[in-house]
Amino acid sequence: MKPQVSGGPIRATIVGSLPKPAWLAVPNILQAPWKVPTEDLPEALADATRLSVESQVAAGLDVVTDGEQRRRHYIWGFLDGMAAVDTVNLVLKPTRGQRFREEAPVARLVGEPEWTGPRLVEHLRAVRALTKRPVKVTLPGPMTIVDSLRDEVGRHSTADLAMIFADLLNREAKALADAGAAVVQFDEPCFNIYLDQAREWGVVALERAIAGVGTTTGVHICYGYGGAEVSDWKAANRDWSQYEQSLALVARTDIDQVSVETAAVGVDIGVIELLRGKDVLLGLVDVGKEAVETPEVIARGLRRALDHVAPQRLFACTDCGLVLRSREAAAAKMRALAEGAAIVNRELADG
Repeated sequence: MKPQVSGGPIRATIVGSLPKPAWLAVPNILQAPWKVPTEDLPEALADATRLSVESQVAAGLDVVTDGEQRRRHYIWGFLDGMAAVDTVNLVLKPTRGQRFREEAPVARLVGEPEWTGPRLVEHLRAVRALTKRPVKVTLPGPMTIVDSLRDEVGRHSTADLAMIFADLLNREAKALADAGAAVVQFDEPCFNIYLDQAREWGVVALERAIAGVGTTTGVHICYGYGGAEVSDWKAANRDWSQYEQSLALVARTDIDQVSVETAAVGVDIGVIELLRGKDVLLGLVDVGKEAVETPEVIARGLRRALDHVAPQRLFACTDCGLVLRSREAAAAKMRALAEGAAIVNRELADG
């Protein structure tokens, strides 16, 4: 039975990542290198995971993650150690439709990718040993993986390569479900960028990734992290119609939960009407700013969402990962999510 920490049907959670302690990794950047010697890294990662879980529990979140403390990056955490994928000798490649910059560092595919065993089950078990609350594990989606790799073999088309990774992700997701994950979430920001490809093969790859997974499955579709380049693009952008297409696509799948961004962008919350019958993780916390939302701001967004989703299917959530924020701001933003959910839950209880 899932604990209702927020005091009612509306629950609170985060997309996945939290900032790492400054003694573990360089703060406020993605793909930050470890600052701890290799021989001390296992103990340091265990300590960081414990602190991450404690912060979520103290904030009052209903569903927790490992804060992605054991991963340098949400994509590489799955690819590290996979056969034929080099995440050390990086190369530059145009990614994300060059929406934010012309090129970004990516891993290299140097052969036929192969799943060599669970990558994240150990991470899950570490969190489950720390809390009785439901635990979510995040994985990169197949479309986002292939956008974040340079194929130096050229044996497969992009779509075919996405299907290969979908099958590998499916094996990981099944292992996580067997190990007790309450939710397995696939992060697919590329669904809001490559709309034609998402329609042609991206959603098929997602369905392959979730097929037969014996637990709740979710997909996170956003407009990017809270870094300066992404925030600048969001500030200049005027077209937020992508969700009308991407959410309509995932609405027809067997995915159980969909995580969307609304706080930092001009997206109308009403777009979640497309997701009737699914759980909605509503992004009400801007991960690009240190300023902390008040519980009442969170509550206002939840009230608007209740016109489109049943309360038992609604989660107060962040727009994206909080990895770029300070630990103080991240903790305060999580508290605001739980307190905002509690406000609306009390209103629902009072009729």
